[in-house]
Amino acid sequence: MADSGDVQYPAVAKPSSTADNVTSEASKVTPSTTTSTGQQLTHYHSQLYSLLSWERPRATAISFASVVTFILAARYLPLLQWLLKFLYVTLGVTALAEGAGKLILNQGLASSFRPRKYYTLPKETVEGILEDLGQLFDFFLIEFQRILFAENVLHTAAAFVAAFLSWLLIMFLPLWGLSLIGVSVAYLGPLFYISNREIIDEQIAEVQKLINAQANQAKELANQQTARATGLVKQYATDYSSKAHEYIGNRRSASPETARAPAVKTEPVSPPKFQTSDFPVAPKTEPVAAAPETEAAKPAETKQEPLLAL
Repeated sequence: MADSGDVQYPAVAKPSSTADNVTSEASKVTPSTTTSTGQQLTHYHSQLYSLLSWERPRATAISFASVVTFILAARYLPLLQWLLKFLYVTLGVTALAEGAGKLILNQGLASSFRPRKYYTLPKETVEGILEDLGQLFDFFLIEFQRILFAENVLHTAAAFVAAFLSWLLIMFLPLWGLSLIGVSVAYLGPLFYISNREIIDEQIAEVQKLINAQANQAKELANQQTARATGLVKQYATDYSSKAHEYIGNRRSASPETARAPAVKTEPVSPPKFQTSDFPVAPKTEPVAAAPETEAAKPAETKQEPLLAL
């Protein structure tokens, strides 16, 4: 202890209080890794990874408890009603105090507490808030695009499973229940993995070996089928090629006259549908013309004289 009465504490390398942990957690550290397109990540990536990986368990536990408390309070407590009640009570008390002060003391009580200059946000603070909001928006936008365009297939598959399960559970659970489940999985899932890393890694390695064995077996079967199909195609091609060569050789060995003369097709003659006996015999002599006198005599014979009446 020094003569001046001041107590000297030993220097501590790491912060021991919760506030110091939270403050160091909030430091804006941009990760060195980049996306597949070469873009720089935001500092929210490193902060979120530090929280969910339980690098600082106390800060992660505080954030998890805060989020769960907010979800339950929004569900079971009338926060909006309380806010509106506090607002109208404050404004009513202010108005009554101001009016009563002017009537009694000729000076308003609320106006006496008025600052000389109303409080405003400094320009640096506004710019910092807007920058943080832009970084937060970029964080969600970049992560959504990385998942959508399958920068990491495992992350895309995990997001698909989460979206599918959320679609199923939203039919039976309210929004606050689904939010509570999602937050619990996001915080407690990495903790469970960290606590049982060796066992989980062994199981994952076994699953990978099984998948690789099945993939190799399927690849071998596909290669065998491909080789078999290729052999059949080559055999058919060889057979057709030999037949074509034989046909061309036979054509060349034939004589030129037979090669030039086209083959005449003999069609079978069908028997006639009609016979000669079905038609009448044609006359062999010319017909004789009749005498003209006989023709003139016929009308004369037919004429008779009329009888006279007695």
